[in-house]
Amino acid sequence: MWREYVISISKEYHFKNPATKTELELIKQELNVELPDELASLFKETNGVFDKWDCPLIWSTSQIIKDNSFFRNFEDYKELYMPFEHLFFFSDAGNGDLFCYAIVKNGTIEKNDIYVWNHEDDSRTWVAASLKHFIDGWITGKIGV
Repeated sequence: MWREYVISISKEYHFKNPATKTELELIKQELNVELPDELASLFKETNGVFDKWDCPLIWSTSQIIKDNSFFRNFEDYKELYMPFEHLFFFSDAGNGDLFCYAIVKNGTIEKNDIYVWNHEDDSRTWVAASLKHFIDGWITGKIGV
């Protein structure tokens, strides 16, 4: 479903092998978060979505762990920005801004809403009602930062 959806918007994206069960469980272990159903279902089809230059539209599971861990643990950022523990990053805009879900409590993401974190002013702004809307909006330019 996800591959066909992305291709229906643009044929300039390619896909990787599906994420393994171990890779998905590692996200939960390392970041203490349950993946939202829509993102989990995407990972069951492909471990990330990439453009023709291999830049990710949706990060791989390993990049999700690496980048979320970095933002949550980098000491210098603790003085510059609000805490990142309530954000689950899964994509970037290529300019330093990151796209995320909101983690509400106990590692739960209750809504499919997508936000953008602005690295310059530390704002967190709603951009899409779901992963589908985010993918369509970003590829078509309806969403911009």
